[in-house]
Amino acid sequence: MTPAPSSQWARLLKNQGTWVGSFTQLSPTGTVLQDIPSEVALVPLSAGNTMRQTIRKSPPQQPPSETVLEYSSLGRGVLFCETGAFSQGSIQRSPVSDFGAELGLIHGFERLRLALVFPKVPTLGHLTLIRESRQGHEPTDRPALSIDQLVGTWVGTAETVFPDLQPPQTMATRLEVWQAGSAVGQRLSFGNSPVLQSQGQVVDSTLRFDQGRQPVTVLLLPGGASASFPTEIVPGQPLFLEVGWLINPTLRQRLIRTYNAQGTWEGLTLVTEQKN
Repeated sequence: MTPAPSSQWARLLKNQGTWVGSFTQLSPTGTVLQDIPSEVALVPLSAGNTMRQTIRKSPPQQPPSETVLEYSSLGRGVLFCETGAFSQGSIQRSPVSDFGAELGLIHGFERLRLALVFPKVPTLGHLTLIRESRQGHEPTDRPALSIDQLVGTWVGTAETVFPDLQPPQTMATRLEVWQAGSAVGQRLSFGNSPVLQSQGQVVDSTLRFDQGRQPVTVLLLPGGASASFPTEIVPGQPLFLEVGWLINPTLRQRLIRTYNAQGTWEGLTLVTEQKN
């Protein structure tokens, strides 16, 4: 039995309120290009059956902008996890259209969102990091993520939700990260699936995993965030887009949007892990 669609709406409602923060525009290598103060209000209407979303941005030396959206249903490209974490984006990759997604994590009175766009080409065009806290709550001051903070063994759980709303899958996870000079390695296991091991190189605040059929770039970003994405999309290979958030030195969340070899969106996985 599939869960009622309203359960997805109830998870959206966990994001209601006014969120104050900024939209940080970044280059594909993680360089900060612009930081735009923002305020995003999510206000339920009609007894909670409609959502009004107001996005206000205040770019430096420019007039402020405001965008208002109202909706009473969710699009096919949107999914929410139990915590209120969510992703919206492309349901099918095509070389003749833009491809990408927004991935949003929520913890207590804070949210961290990341938008990645591949503009009709196989390499990342731009990304936007959005750090927010509920109005009236001071944001936690987190340093930019470093490889030193990731090194170690992380144990947790993963919940995967699916676009067809089949029952979610939950499994145990284990991630080991190690570094030796400019070399970095990781060993990852999901439930009873085979262990995945990869080796990469550290270049400034970037990790490059060039082995395998689909090379992956990991950017270490401000606010304890990370972005993982294909270095260059290889046709006919599965791919994923991921945001990570080091909430505190021993607690991390990751949200992963996966696509199969045909470029079709398959699922959304929320990993909550703790360092041993």
